[in-house]
Amino acid sequence: MKPVVAVVGRPNVGKSTLVNRILGRREAIVEKRPGVTRDRKAVDAEWQGRRFTLLDTGGWSASGDALDAKVSDQAERAVGEADAVLFVVDASVGLTADDEQVARVLYAADVPVLVVANKVDHASQADSVWELLGLGLGTPHQVSALHGRGTGDLLEELIVRLDAASAPPDGDAADGSASGPAGQGVAAAAAETFSVVLVGRPNAGKSTLFNRLIGEDRAIVHDLPGTTRDAIDTLIETGEGPVRFIDTAGMRRRARIDTGTEYYSLVRALRAVDTADVALLVIDSSVGVTHQDQRLAERVDAAGCPIVILLNKWDLISTEARLDLGRDVKDRLGFLGDPPVLRISALSGKGVTRLWPSLSAAVAEYRTRIPTRRVNELVRAAQSAQPAPAGARILYATQVATDPPTFTLFANRTLPRTYLRYIERKLREHFDLGVTALKFRVRRRDE
Repeated sequence: MKPVVAVVGRPNVGKSTLVNRILGRREAIVEKRPGVTRDRKAVDAEWQGRRFTLLDTGGWSASGDALDAKVSDQAERAVGEADAVLFVVDASVGLTADDEQVARVLYAADVPVLVVANKVDHASQADSVWELLGLGLGTPHQVSALHGRGTGDLLEELIVRLDAASAPPDGDAADGSASGPAGQGVAAAAAETFSVVLVGRPNAGKSTLFNRLIGEDRAIVHDLPGTTRDAIDTLIETGEGPVRFIDTAGMRRRARIDTGTEYYSLVRALRAVDTADVALLVIDSSVGVTHQDQRLAERVDAAGCPIVILLNKWDLISTEARLDLGRDVKDRLGFLGDPPVLRISALSGKGVTRLWPSLSAAVAEYRTRIPTRRVNELVRAAQSAQPAPAGARILYATQVATDPPTFTLFANRTLPRTYLRYIERKLREHFDLGVTALKFRVRRRDE
């Protein structure tokens, strides 16, 4: 199992900038204002061949409102999961009361801590970091996450600490066998992982549902729209194998996006949709199906991602409103075909268990393998009932892959898109493929 390294500190000290520097890419959203990062986000990292998981966290604040308290709680949870901690302090500001509060929590944690004196952009600023020795957590490491100064030395020391923490005690076997829970984790990682993304407008209840599905408070839930900023994911074991749930930021029309943070949140959410195997479209029943829900459903459908519609907060609306909402779903989302529609309350958990059979069916459809003989029988019957225009004809068809089902069609000439949709519909109906994505590759006989 890869060791976990939590990056913690008060707001706006450069934690996400340091995470991006270690990764060598812009994974965490960064802005020059506090409070951009909120949930804890896990990403895979590597240094000199040593792999580990980085946990980026929100700013740890000793005082603030209810949302600040939830952000701080997520940071504490990250420390509880970690094998080592990078405690980031703004050297250009010096020690603050919040820094000392974080240090007191880290004293009690049985985990190696490296103090990172960030924003030391020039050698002339080095003298300013020595007051950080007063934290009692060891010699601070002087870095500039923005420019990369000192990060290599920091990572070298981190690897030393991780190796020391993972070394077996004297007399213990160290043969690298994969037995016990760690071995199970390796096996799970090697298995095919089914990816489920939660999408919807701001404040529709995605994070509440995400926490209920994974069984812990991983995402911060607050009645302030836009609380979730980044796409965060968690892998859990189910009866159908490992499933990765991805919570995303609430999506609004681009014309209404007025901050860089929200723009990058949208980009991450759309990227998650493009790589997911199924999408849970969460709709706020108390608001109804809005134009933005329609646009979002179109975007998910265009990505080829099958959809399960979840009418959240169902318990908050009247019987008459429920009937109206049912008609709205058919009228405004009818272009999706016939996706599963579930009525739930993510807050109370009512109806959420009915989601698992839908996901199990989606997993089964996603991994369907159809014999070539049956595929060709279906294609021949479909062509007899409705020939392709302009003399086009499918000569042979075969399924070449699963996850999702992928078919290669050998034709005598180019097949119109409308005819491909016809063949897709016939395959879907005949083999009970539900709403899972189907991929087609058409090869002409002369290629």
